[in-house]
Amino acid sequence: MSKENEMLEELKKIRELLTPVPEPEPEKPKNLAAEFLLFIKTHKILGLASAFILGLAINALILSLAEDIITPIIGIFIPDFETIQDWKIGVFGIGNFVANIINFIIIAFIIFLIVKYAAKLGIE
Repeated sequence: MSKENEMLEELKKIRELLTPVPEPEPEKPKNLAAEFLLFIKTHKILGLASAFILGLAINALILSLAEDIITPIIGIFIPDFETIQDWKIGVFGIGNFVANIINFIIIAFIIFLIVKYAAKLGIE
């Protein structure tokens, strides 16, 4: 029986070692400022804010590229393209809408190229 008791004791030790230790409960913030700092750390708000600001800057850059460089190039090949915003069908001014659709297509294509190039470099 001593051999069996030794094996049982050894198995109990192994079970204790394999049993995961529960993580301690996180300490609750003491005041509003501490709770706010915990919120910022937990949800990575600064990274999100940085990405948002960079997104706005990239948006301005791509919009400028579309409106100031690519759209005039299209205007060379399509007559009266400069006056596209003045187009009307009856009382409806569709020119601005058409211009925004063209800008959207240009911007979406540029973003597609940027994402494709970033994926090729392994940046995600």
